[in-house]
Amino acid sequence: MAIPTPILVVFGSVPIGGYLELTKGSSLISAHGSQIAAITPAIVIATGFWTLTHGFKVGKARTKYAELAKKDGEKDVDERFMLPNLYAQGTSKHVRAFNCIQRSHQHIFETFTTAAVGGLAGALTFPICSAVFTLMYAVGRYYLSKGYSECEGDASERYKYKKIAVCMWYGLLGNTALGMASCALIMSGKKTLW
Repeated sequence: MAIPTPILVVFGSVPIGGYLELTKGSSLISAHGSQIAAITPAIVIATGFWTLTHGFKVGKARTKYAELAKKDGEKDVDERFMLPNLYAQGTSKHVRAFNCIQRSHQHIFETFTTAAVGGLAGALTFPICSAVFTLMYAVGRYYLSKGYSECEGDASERYKYKKIAVCMWYGLLGNTALGMASCALIMSGKKTLW
């Protein structure tokens, strides 16, 4: 069984970046530590705010596709599309289109917590690497959600921006590895917080 490329790239680059940051980055960090330490939390907060605004897009889409379904004569539109339903029920083109937009938002919650906590924990020891992987996650997450919401019901087209969207997975895995490494160094006493 072949190892997926994101895992190979991340678990090849995290140790190298972490080692360089611990050994060569100390002068940069000591000179600009508070500014560098603020990068990862700033990206996490901005991504959280973007997630909120992306949710507004879902609300507009729910109304838009319900109205289109009514216009096309679909039955029980309100029961199938409207809240408290997370996803619309059925298989019409309007249901599929709305559900892809809903999925573009819902999918964020499956990865955001791990990316955010891993990035914040990683930033305690590896602020530069964590900022890079958090930015990769945020940019990739944006483009994966954009692809999902633009695919007009064909979820196989969600990687429309694949070259950029795949960065989400690199960022998620990188932050997970850096967060775990940072926690291990802190718990072993090899790194102190203050």
